[in-house]
Amino acid sequence: MKKSPYTKPLIESKFWQNKSLADMSKDEWEAVCDGCGRCCLHKFIDEGAQDEEASESEPSKAEEILFTNISCYLLNDKTCSCTQYERRAELVLDCVSLSKENLKDVYFMPPSCSYRRLQEGKGLAHWHPLLNRGKKSKMHQLGITVRNRVINENDVDLNDFEDYIVSWPIDPIED
Repeated sequence: MKKSPYTKPLIESKFWQNKSLADMSKDEWEAVCDGCGRCCLHKFIDEGAQDEEASESEPSKAEEILFTNISCYLLNDKTCSCTQYERRAELVLDCVSLSKENLKDVYFMPPSCSYRRLQEGKGLAHWHPLLNRGKKSKMHQLGITVRNRVINENDVDLNDFEDYIVSWPIDPIED
């Protein structure tokens, strides 16, 4: 399990207010993650009607990203963190390992994702740990994290994926 990225110097520097994601150090990049665990949910694209003008890298208007409440087997659903964070991409080949190099894929992240919010110019949400002394308690209270809301992929017949579609990962969250 990774250690908390929310160090006092990083919190006090308010780096996210004056740096682009591309200019952030590794520690700053890691601290942008709010640790909600929503990126660890299985999702799929409902292709609906095909849009001929859609790019291969982004879903078309006719396609929709559907989230489930099925979590990756590596997710600790109490702490909302990966149990094998450093090896996650090696152990889970389709793991969403967001980086500066693949930021164009941020649309796969839920609207509440801090990387997505910063990329879209929205800033950090009031519940982000960087704005709350490095604590996730406000996020848990507001239902931002996946705590007590998910089922491990090992406990689900993946042929029944559609039975686990949920809207809460993409529902609007008050800023």
